[in-house]
Amino acid sequence: MVRHAKSSWKYDVIDHQRPLKTRGENDALLVSAQVKLEVKSPQRIITSDATRALSTAKCFKKAFDLSDEDFSTNHNLYDFAGQNVMNIIKGIDNSLDCVMIVGHNHAFTSIANMLGNKYIDNVVTCGFLMLEFDVDDWREIRSGRTVKTIFPRDLK
Repeated sequence: MVRHAKSSWKYDVIDHQRPLKTRGENDALLVSAQVKLEVKSPQRIITSDATRALSTAKCFKKAFDLSDEDFSTNHNLYDFAGQNVMNIIKGIDNSLDCVMIVGHNHAFTSIANMLGNKYIDNVVTCGFLMLEFDVDDWREIRSGRTVKTIFPRDLK
């Protein structure tokens, strides 16, 4: 899971179209490069179609050199409560073992704490966390292990 990087409020656009700040762009490059060093490549990245999430996800796509076929947007990840995010997780194709989702808070912090075994006060902007589940069917996910967190502040 990756929360989108820091976004800008200086443009007069709807929330869905807010771009990344320069700091957000830099953090996305920094974190994606570190994540690539520490974890295996996801088989697929699914991202919110909000501008700030999509821009963040593209940094991870590039870092992992994923093909366009293994990268998709899903408007339902533009979710702040978490129910839609859970539906997406539980709907992942069972042929996939490792999937990255890119989205928003408060949904990501709630889900990280609901499914992981390590309390996280707040998944910060451009925060990465890896959850592992001992199931063969994504629909069976109830709880798992928080295997890794990488936050921008850890790399500066």
